Amino acid sequence: MKLGVVSHRSTAPVWETIPIGRAAIRALYAELALHPKPGLVSPLDSGSHDDMDMTTFMRSLFALRGYYRDIAAAGARGADFATLQALGIAAEQRMLAATGGVNTHRGAVFGLGLLTAAAGWLRGTGKPLCGQALGGVVATLWGGDILAESPRAPDSNGAHAIRRYGVRGARQEAAEGFPTLVKVALPTLVRTFDILGCEERAMVQTLFALMATLDDTNLLHRGGPEGLDFAQTEARRFLDRGGVFRSDWRTGAVAAHHACVARRLSPGGSADMLAAAWFVHSLRHRSERS
Repeated sequence: MKLGVVSHRSTAPVWETIPIGRAAIRALYAELALHPKPGLVSPLDSGSHDDMDMTTFMRSLFALRGYYRDIAAAGARGADFATLQALGIAAEQRMLAATGGVNTHRGAVFGLGLLTAAAGWLRGTGKPLCGQALGGVVATLWGGDILAESPRAPDSNGAHAIRRYGVRGARQEAAEGFPTLVKVALPTLVRTFDILGCEERAMVQTLFALMATLDDTNLLHRGGPEGLDFAQTEARRFLDRGGVFRSDWRTGAVAAHHACVARRLSPGGSADMLAAAWFVHSLRHRSERS
């Protein structure tokens, strides 16, 4: 997306960015509260995870509340990537302290954090808070620095998967303006919600669309290419059979959940993207009501 002449300073007062930070936390909670989600933590069970449950995630969300408020305000000030990164590092440390060292939201600290900063920047420029605009801000203002910066956690599971299998990671996705969010997640979410008027079904449909598309490094770490292929095949089968538009959609989604749990597979990257999509969706609805 072309932003035209980019000013590196927004005129939004800080108080205008507080609702943006709250929207980010609400989006993460909406993803957490959703069920069924193949292999992922929900209020009903811990999915494929032995080291975390919903309580762990709630502690993490509580620790991250101030982060999304602060990074939205930093974006509104036109902060550079180094400033945003410093906020993310501090937030990640608070998250790990709250969870006893368990990584619940590292991907969301990075991806959703950048989108929150972009929303702060756009708030003061009068531009729409749609997914394409948000992604365009991230790519234009911070994309080059995102790619130039060495991975902060080169020994992480995701970094290993990227090097071993040659797939795109979260940094590439962000630097390119979140194309999967714009082309897959948001259209699926908006279309399903507009037709059915049901948040739960719209989010489940979007999660399966992401699982079918995304080369999720969490799946590659846990199951290698075979695990990724299995999860993608299960997701496509669910969608090809009608997805949430079928009356018995929940039965099919639960079956996919059990199949992923049996193989210890967890599409964490898709979950992060789902939360990002719900964040953008909620901003759009807030703007329409204003």
